[in-house]
Amino acid sequence: MTMKRLIVLLCLFCVTHLVNAAISEKQMKATKKLVRNTCINKSKIPIEDVDAMQQGDFSKGGCYLLCILETYKVIKGNDYDWEGAVAAIKANAPTNIAEDAIKAVVACKDSMKTKSDKCIGAAEIGKCVYDFAPEKYFLP
Repeated sequence: MTMKRLIVLLCLFCVTHLVNAAISEKQMKATKKLVRNTCINKSKIPIEDVDAMQQGDFSKGGCYLLCILETYKVIKGNDYDWEGAVAAIKANAPTNIAEDAIKAVVACKDSMKTKSDKCIGAAEIGKCVYDFAPEKYFLP
């Protein structure tokens, strides 16, 4: 293979990798909607209780949040895999969301206190993420 072809292939690889590094904001919204609808059905939560979480009321949304966190594979056994959450955000979130989301995840890395009940533990994580920056709350 000539040096010119090798350089072209390397450049193509780099550009392809950078373009596909994160999903667009439109794709993120579609993904959040899909996860939200799936977890509403799975947890049987009224939509009003899901909407209440966007205002900081997590009293009835624990099992719904558990479904979301399990979907994103950030609950491992009875533990919150915050490092996995950071890695997923870096790999997938649009740049305008990623920085604040990572800050919230890191700040809430020890927020899951109730490990005997995963639904309560998930609500603890969600509440912490919300309280960190309510105006930038990003969970569906």
